[in-house]
Amino acid sequence: MKKNDLQNQCQTSDDDQVIEVFFKRSVQALVLVALIAIGLWWFLRDDSPEQPVVDKTAFKAPRAMQPVALDKNLPATDFKEQGKPRGIDMVQFSGARGERMLPETMGSGAAFIDVDNDGDNDLFFANGSAWPWDPQPDHAPTQKLFLNDGSGHFSDATLAFGLDKTFYGTGVAVGDVNGDGWRDLFVAAVGRNRLFLNQQGKKFVESDQKLDCMDDGWSTSAGFFDYDKDGDLDLFVVNYVQWNKELDYLADYRLDGIGRAYGPPSNFPGSWNCLFENRSGTLVDVSEDVGLKVLNPATGKPSGKGLALAFLDVNDDSWLDVAVANDTSGNFLFVNDGQGHFVESADRYGVAYDASGKATGSMGLDASHFRNTDDMALSIGNFANEMTSFYVKRGKQPFFTDESVIIGVGPQSRHALSFGLFFFDYDLDGRPDFFQTNGHVENEINRVQPAQHYAQKSQLFWNCGSDCPRAFVPVENAGDLTRLDVVGRAASYGDVDADGDLDVVLTQVNRPALLFINQSETGHWLRARLRGGKGNPDAIGARVQLLDADGQPLRPAVLHSLTRSYLAQTEPVITFGLGQSTAGHRLKITWPDGRVQITDVLAPDRLHEISQPEAQQADAVRTP
Repeated sequence: MKKNDLQNQCQTSDDDQVIEVFFKRSVQALVLVALIAIGLWWFLRDDSPEQPVVDKTAFKAPRAMQPVALDKNLPATDFKEQGKPRGIDMVQFSGARGERMLPETMGSGAAFIDVDNDGDNDLFFANGSAWPWDPQPDHAPTQKLFLNDGSGHFSDATLAFGLDKTFYGTGVAVGDVNGDGWRDLFVAAVGRNRLFLNQQGKKFVESDQKLDCMDDGWSTSAGFFDYDKDGDLDLFVVNYVQWNKELDYLADYRLDGIGRAYGPPSNFPGSWNCLFENRSGTLVDVSEDVGLKVLNPATGKPSGKGLALAFLDVNDDSWLDVAVANDTSGNFLFVNDGQGHFVESADRYGVAYDASGKATGSMGLDASHFRNTDDMALSIGNFANEMTSFYVKRGKQPFFTDESVIIGVGPQSRHALSFGLFFFDYDLDGRPDFFQTNGHVENEINRVQPAQHYAQKSQLFWNCGSDCPRAFVPVENAGDLTRLDVVGRAASYGDVDADGDLDVVLTQVNRPALLFINQSETGHWLRARLRGGKGNPDAIGARVQLLDADGQPLRPAVLHSLTRSYLAQTEPVITFGLGQSTAGHRLKITWPDGRVQITDVLAPDRLHEISQPEAQQADAVRTP
């Protein structure tokens, strides 16, 4: 055999061996991929029965999260529901009579408000009404106000304060509109919104100002803030969908075996949000001028279907931005350019959609620095089979990523349909914990999906800190707060009994409002009530940072806002948990006008009132 022939034969033999090895490895790889695919199918399979016509009620049972090995022990946690014993006898009236009108299942709001300037947290509840085409009840439901006696017991003051008004109320906002030092009430509604002006803590008088920017309006959440830094409070109002009885019947959502059902907003026209600029106590609609009328480029129609909002400073430029949760359409993030305009930037910042690029059934939301860093979280409660979104922006990076799974909230929240949610430090250890209340929109969902229930348990997550495998750990036993099955909607927090820790209030659909008194094992605390200038008595928009006695920063600054969660307002006091520390601390306050103040050393376990200093005094304590 010639040398060349031998070489060719050897080469051919080598090639055959390479091909054989390649083929075997390819087969092995294909088998491995097939096994992985089968494993993923088994992990993600849906064992629920055939889904009903209403796509939004789809539910897929998640795999249970594996137990987390904790480096720290969960604190003893106990919340007692004491609404009725303490005088809160509010029962929400939805107007439902079997026709399944969409507003009936979305609930009504709640707000902490000090109506008489006595320093106590009073409680206001919005309420629904019967529909005009239905028989009217003998005793028409009204909005409700309960006065706090200072010890956390309440008396009904609705009639005395002139708030016995019947209309379909939804969300609530609290702020001083006319700059007289008394907190006013804005109540969003299905139909015409209302503004009630506080008459020196004695009663409320309804204003005749028009506070709607759309026809067939259905406003939901709202909040006061100073968007243009002129010293008074402007009003942001979120709108859901354009709605009336005829549109609801045209949508005609149905469940097999049940008939008409509460469905998604998919077939209702979208809306835009409203901004009313405060001009000497008159709220003027500037929504279009400032860039809030976001349209769908494909249809030219409004694209928003908003349910909740929160104020934040996403780019740390000292101008307040606005996040809006949209139900089944992309969320909004309106970035304030400081020149009187907002630029909708949710897609650019990564909070418009979920990790797969899809819009979620977004309900409530809140923002917080949940670590002892500049990392910012924006959390949004979603529909069943959609984990609660937990977007995180690390430091100065210009975008968020959804860390719901790795943070510890996602897998635990997937089975729930979440509405009101917020960050708060319930055990006063200095780390913001996380709460969300849940409840389905369809009261007969269990008939078609045995894994789902109309009433659901609320969820509390303890912030374990950065040295734990997951930052948030579910608190399975938090007393009544996580034991009771509720049809949760609005949720808020505040200290109602003046003991320093934070209590929780939530509303339900056609059920009593609930008041959970915090009796947990807690650390020491420092509470600050800011007294701002004329037009903004609660200093909304101030930034407050906890310092040690020597003036060294201990945590990121907190943005003071009453607006978060869903249809709700929190108390106008900032609470700092101190853990086991009994030392005195200072506060660094950047007031809404930009002036900076560093307080004297403040004793722990006390509520401190801090007034905005005059210009000369503030300049003397200004820091670089």
